[in-house]
Amino acid sequence: MRHEESKIQQVCVKWFRYHYPEYSKLLFAVPNGGSRRRIEGAIMKAEGVTAGVADLLLLVPNTSHHGLCVEMKTEKGKQQPTQKEWQTKVERVGYKYVICRSLDDFIDEIDEYLK
Repeated sequence: MRHEESKIQQVCVKWFRYHYPEYSKLLFAVPNGGSRRRIEGAIMKAEGVTAGVADLLLLVPNTSHHGLCVEMKTEKGKQQPTQKEWQTKVERVGYKYVICRSLDDFIDEIDEYLK
């Protein structure tokens, strides 16, 4: 399932960078997932990797939010408890958080957010 989410995310990023080149470097992935050796995981945790952080962050404010956090999920994918907790925290301080399950979802959310 993780690779299916990755494929959706890759298409979304490619679409975004083509349609919003002025913001292309302000949308980026947070490499929280994946398997790593124990020592590498410990180093990343010490550097600030935090469980539950959204897959993509868009650091562009709009009229009502500081930025956009995008969690990629498959059609049947569900948020983990750490993801729900992180969503609550970022929404509380003025960020928008969305779950996208397809390129169409992503396009709708991005266009609405940036209009």
